[in-house]
Amino acid sequence: MLPEIKSFIGCESSFEEAAAVIFGAPYDCTASYRPGARFAPSAIRNESYGIETYSHYQDKDLSDISVFDSGDIELPFGDPVPVIEAIRERTAEILAADKLPVMLGGEHLVTLGAFKAVCEHFADKYGSDVYVIQFDAHCDLRRDYLGQQLSHASVMRLCHDIAGDGHIYQFGIRSGERSEFEFAKKHTKMYPAAVSGVSFEKLPEAIEELRGKNVYLTIDTDVLDPAFFPGTGTPEAGGADFGQLLSAIIMIGKELNIVGADINELSPPCDQSGASTALVCKLTRELLLALL
Repeated sequence: MLPEIKSFIGCESSFEEAAAVIFGAPYDCTASYRPGARFAPSAIRNESYGIETYSHYQDKDLSDISVFDSGDIELPFGDPVPVIEAIRERTAEILAADKLPVMLGGEHLVTLGAFKAVCEHFADKYGSDVYVIQFDAHCDLRRDYLGQQLSHASVMRLCHDIAGDGHIYQFGIRSGERSEFEFAKKHTKMYPAAVSGVSFEKLPEAIEELRGKNVYLTIDTDVLDPAFFPGTGTPEAGGADFGQLLSAIIMIGKELNIVGADINELSPPCDQSGASTALVCKLTRELLLALL
């Protein structure tokens, strides 16, 4: 007999043979509205057995690819500084083995640790910089939130501090302070939602600009409309539906060189039906198949 070790469905490859490595970052201590995202990585693994390993959307199966689930990082409660460092270290270890890191959050601040590691790796090894595609309801471009700079409301501003102007492409945005939108006009490539709702019609244009570059993909699940996805800490009306987001992810996976990715801001306690967790399970499967 062997002990039960829960991993995401179809991701039982060894670390040595895997092309990608999943890890969880169960942290939500800067959540500004409804906490609970710390429970997402374990919930995603547990509920993943309610879906199939095969995707008819892409005609691919998780058994066709090699993914190792390295489990959750043990993160301290509270202080975000050691949390970001622990995530950076895990991501750096995965990159050093020439594997693709895929992180399950956690609140959106966890992206900072992974993005730091990716930028350091590609600068040191290849002398090249990294771009970001962000799917999100919120700008996340505040300099601080209630005096705290290390916040999920500031994560993309912190990533901009690392990457520089013109390196962050933002889709689905429909909430933020005026100053954030003004900052975006000067420093990022933002494609905000219209009154009619979220559209990713400009994504092919962005893909052409990013072709041949190293790209980090961060998916804040509140980019989805709360009518389809209520299980998130900061729901925002007027979002995308599952089909829109899935089509965008598949397109990105086919066309761009993705060097790291994450899915964040699922809060299982905010949707007791489990439907939001089931959606993220399917989205995780599709992301893995699109990237490998």
